[in-house]
Amino acid sequence: MAPARIRPDDGRAAVIAVREEFAAGRVADAVGVSRPELATAVRYLLQVLADAHPGHTVEVRVPPFGAVQCVEGPRHTRGTPANVVEMDASTWVSLAIGDLPWTDALAEARVHASGSRADLSTLVPLQEW
Repeated sequence: MAPARIRPDDGRAAVIAVREEFAAGRVADAVGVSRPELATAVRYLLQVLADAHPGHTVEVRVPPFGAVQCVEGPRHTRGTPANVVEMDASTWVSLAIGDLPWTDALAEARVHASGSRADLSTLVPLQEW
């Protein structure tokens, strides 16, 4: 069974709340952003990525909140995918909404990307943001 989709209004509200807390310098899970709000923001932005770039070539992971497969090309079916991008929640939100450039995230080792297609530079920030 596919996971429940996050309604756009709920997802956008969570992203805006998380972004405001990041801008204020507050840390998620401490003062400010609640864990459920952060989880909703992360999952919603992953959902938007997968909708905008459907496919099964690249797996984007944001543990412990979620992962999606996206980008057209060879389909991954078993074992560890050939193209994996993994990062923490604050990095994903910042990349997805345009507050952190892809090149900076890589240079600061905030993103672990492996595989010849594991470059999200043309996919983030997401068009909606």
